Formats: sequence, C-alpha cells, structure tokens
Amino acid sequence: MMKNEESLFCKGKAPNIKRFMEISLLLLLAQEESHGYTLAERLTDFGFSSEEFNIGTLYRTLRKMEKDNYVISKWQEGGQGPKKRVYQITESGKNALAQLIEMLKSRKKRIEKLIDSYEYESLKDKSDNIMKGK
Repeated sequence: MMKNEESLFCKGKAPNIKRFMEISLLLLLAQEESHGYTLAERLTDFGFSSEEFNIGTLYRTLRKMEKDNYVISKWQEGGQGPKKRVYQITESGKNALAQLIEMLKSRKKRIEKLIDSYEYESLKDKSDNIMKGK
C-alpha cells in the first residue's frame, strides 16, 4: 500500500479487501479443495500479507461463503493429527466466480482507461512546460 493510500480511501479507512479475498478463495478452491491454513498460505499469491488479514478473518469469510452456498466443507481425518475442515467450491461458487471475474475485467478496463488518460495529461503538461521553457 502506498504511504498515503490509506488516507485517500474512505476518510482514513483502508479499502475493503474482503470481496477480493472471497474471489481469490473461490479461485483457489476451483483449483483444488483445501483446508484453511493452506488457503491462507496460498493467498500470498494474490498479494495478501499477514498484516491485511488474520486467520480468524479467513475462517469468517469461508463460513460466510458456505452460508451463501459458494463452498461446502467436510471434516477430513488428519492421519496422526487432528481432523481438518476441508473446503470445496460448489457449482454456485463456480458460477459466482465466473461473474466476479467478468466484473473485475470490466473494472480493469475502466481503471486502465483512467490511468492512460491521467498519464496522457501528465505527459502533455510536461511537454507544454518544456515548450514554454519552464
């Protein structure tokens, strides 16, 4: 996160990352069923750090996704260790993931257009300043 980014969003509140976490979890579970600690480790692939979430947040998100019928869970024998809850994506979760990815693609295009416009204006301003001898 940029140094001043927190102050730029929602008057000092960091942007809500929970929805992005849900999408990331759905994608990870579409790749393979998994238990919570493995999911937590794999979230780093999407830029999450331990400062952005804790394991409690992860499990609350998984329970919410289970309530929404995006994932199901079952207890799995852990060999010598305790049983572990294993999560699996549902058909409803796969459909939601597809819709969410389309939404992200649309937002990405809009963000890229905004950034391109900003950079064009910045270059234009620099060019104008050079032409004026500033």
